[in-house]
Amino acid sequence: MVRPKPALRTTASITTAAVLLAGAALGAAPAATAAPAAPASTTAGGLTFHDIPGSGGITLKGNVFTPAGAAAGAKHPLIVFPTSWAMPQIEYLAQAQKLADSGYVVVSYTSRGFWLSGGEIEVAGPPDIADASAVIDWALEHTSADPDHIGMGGVSYGAGISLLAAGHDPRVKAVAALSGWADLIDSIYSGRTQHLQAAALLGGAGLVTGRPSDELTQTLKDFLGSKLEKEPEMIAWGKKRSPATYLDAINANGAAVMMGNAWGDTIFPPNQYASFYDKLTGPKRLEFRPGDHATAELTGLFGLPNDTWTNTRRWFDRYLKGERNGIDTEQPVQLKSRTDKGYEGYPDWKSVGAAQNRIPLDGTKKVWANVDSGANGGITLLSNALDQFLKLPPMVSVPLLPRTFASVWQSERYGTEQRVRGTSRLHTTVTSTKPSGTFVAYLYDVGPLGVGKLVSNAPYTFHGQTPGRPFPVDLELYSTAYDVPAGHRLALVIDTVDPLYIEHNPTGAQLTFSSPGTDPSHLSVPLREK
Repeated sequence: MVRPKPALRTTASITTAAVLLAGAALGAAPAATAAPAAPASTTAGGLTFHDIPGSGGITLKGNVFTPAGAAAGAKHPLIVFPTSWAMPQIEYLAQAQKLADSGYVVVSYTSRGFWLSGGEIEVAGPPDIADASAVIDWALEHTSADPDHIGMGGVSYGAGISLLAAGHDPRVKAVAALSGWADLIDSIYSGRTQHLQAAALLGGAGLVTGRPSDELTQTLKDFLGSKLEKEPEMIAWGKKRSPATYLDAINANGAAVMMGNAWGDTIFPPNQYASFYDKLTGPKRLEFRPGDHATAELTGLFGLPNDTWTNTRRWFDRYLKGERNGIDTEQPVQLKSRTDKGYEGYPDWKSVGAAQNRIPLDGTKKVWANVDSGANGGITLLSNALDQFLKLPPMVSVPLLPRTFASVWQSERYGTEQRVRGTSRLHTTVTSTKPSGTFVAYLYDVGPLGVGKLVSNAPYTFHGQTPGRPFPVDLELYSTAYDVPAGHRLALVIDTVDPLYIEHNPTGAQLTFSSPGTDPSHLSVPLREK
C-alpha cells in the first residue's frame, strides 16, 4: 500500500531546486573519456602523474610517490588513496610524500566521474570498487609495490571506497577509513528522516565538479523530493554502497581496519561507525574527536601536525611493515572529549559510557508542528567546526523556548561534573493528530543563566500511524563525548523543525509526548565511570 506523501516545508523545496539548478547553471565538469596510458611526467621529490586504466575501459587520473634512493628491484609496501567526494588527485600530496619518505609507494587517484577522471559518479557503487582493484593491478605492474603488503585509505568518499574494497579484494591488508561511512542509509536517512543539508551539499558538489550518473540523479531527486513510494529502492541503492553489507567478507579477508570520525559529523554521524566497528573481528581501532565532517583530518592534508594522520601512518607501519610501534597494544577505542584536550582509551565500544544517568520525562506535553522553536542542530560543516576550534556549539536560551512549539524537560542541577560518553537513548510515547510527522530531539548542557549548549541531537520520522492513537518511540541520539560542568543541568528539548532535515509534518499537525505509568518515558544518558 502506498503511504500518503508528506507535506514538505518550503525550505526543502527551495534547496532541492537549488541543487538541480546548480548543474544547469554551472554545467558538468569537463567530459573525461578513456585514453591509453600516457607517459608519466616527473616533478621534484619522486612525484609522477599518470593515466591509470580503471574498470570498464575508463581512465583515472592519478599520481605516484616512490621512496627516494630505493635500490633497484626492491619492493615496497603499497598504499592506495581514492580521493574524497569532489576532490582532485592532489588531495593527499602532503601525506603521500611523508609516507613515501618512510618507504611506501603511494598511489592517489581521482575517483571516477570527478574532474578529469573518466566515467560517471556512481557513489561507491560496483564500478568504484572495481576501480580500486584496477589501480592495485596497475601499481603492481608499473611500480615497485609489494603484492603482499597493500593498504588503502582516505578521507570521506575515499574512506568508504577503501572499506568496500577490503570486502572485495583480499589483497588489501590494512585500511585507514577517515570520516567515512559504514552504513550509507543510517548516515543520511537516520531516524527515517532525510538529512537535507548533507544530501544537498553532496549533490551540489557532485554537479559542479563531476558527472553524476543517471541513477544518482534520479535517486537524489527521489530522496530530496520525499518520494516515499521509492523508499525501498533508495534503501536498496544505499545498502549496495554500504561496507556493513559486506561485513562477513571484510572479516573473512582479515584486513586490519582503523576508523576515525568526528563527534559532530553532519554527513556521516558517528553512531553507524561505532556499530560497524563492534562487528569487525580482525585487528581494529576506532578514534573519535571533536569536529564536523573531515575537519579532524583537514590540517594534515596541508602537511601540518595532525593526530589522525600520525596514527594512520602508525597503523600502516604496524600492519604493512610489521613494525612493533605499540599501536596494537594501546586501547583500541580512543576518544577525545569536545570539552577536554586529552584522550581516553577503552577496550571496546560497549565500555564507553558504561554508567547511565536516567532522566525521567514526566507529564504530558503538546507541541504544534511546522514552527521552528529556535532549537536546532546548526549548519552542516560550520557549527561543529566552530565547536571544534572555538568551543562554540549551537546555543539556545532554554527558558525562552516557546513551549507551544517545543517540549522541554530538565534534570536536577548536578553537584559534580557529568562526563557524557557514547549514545544517549530516548524512550517516549507519541500521539499525533496526523498519520505522518517528524520531530527532532536535542540534548543541551544548561548553565546557571539558562543558556543551553548543544550536546547531541537526532531526528525521527513516522508514517502510517493512526491519528489519536499513542505509539512508542525509541531514538538514539548521535554519539558524543561532552563534559557537563558541576552546577549545570541537562535538558531534553523536542521540536518539529530543523534546517538540517526534511520534515514530514502536515499543516495543523500536533504532537503529544506522554509518559504512561506502565511504560514511563525517559532519556538514558551514558556517563564515563569514575
